Amino acid sequence: EVQLVESGGGLVQPGGSLRLSCAASGFTFSSYAMSWVRQAPGKGLEWVSAINSGGGSTYYADSVKGRFTISRDNAKSTLYLQLNSLKTEDTAMYYCAKGSIRYCSSDYCYTEDSSPSDFGDWGQGTQVTVSS
Repeated sequence: EVQLVESGGGLVQPGGSLRLSCAASGFTFSSYAMSWVRQAPGKGLEWVSAINSGGGSTYYADSVKGRFTISRDNAKSTLYLQLNSLKTEDTAMYYCAKGSIRYCSSDYCYTEDSSPSDFGDWGQGTQVTVSS
């Protein structure tokens, strides 16, 4: 029932910017925290950012803090991730996910209550490639 569709990825040079979007349907978007997770080629899942249901509290991985900004528009049921000052190591598939993810191992991500995130609550991903 949950449907999340990411868009906005692409190829950019180091130092460039992208804005990712995630269109949500099938649930009451404004009632849930949302998260972004990424997976680089040949690497495990990495938690990127999370935002509470109202949008007033945001959380970032140390690797992206100060460069990425998570936001949401509850009236449009859309989640965003602004990526600035991009580095080659930001190259990855970026997924949006329903719920407050705060940690990922290689193969699984976990919500703030330590429960594994259900992949059924994730989108299909959008590819970000940072290359000169």
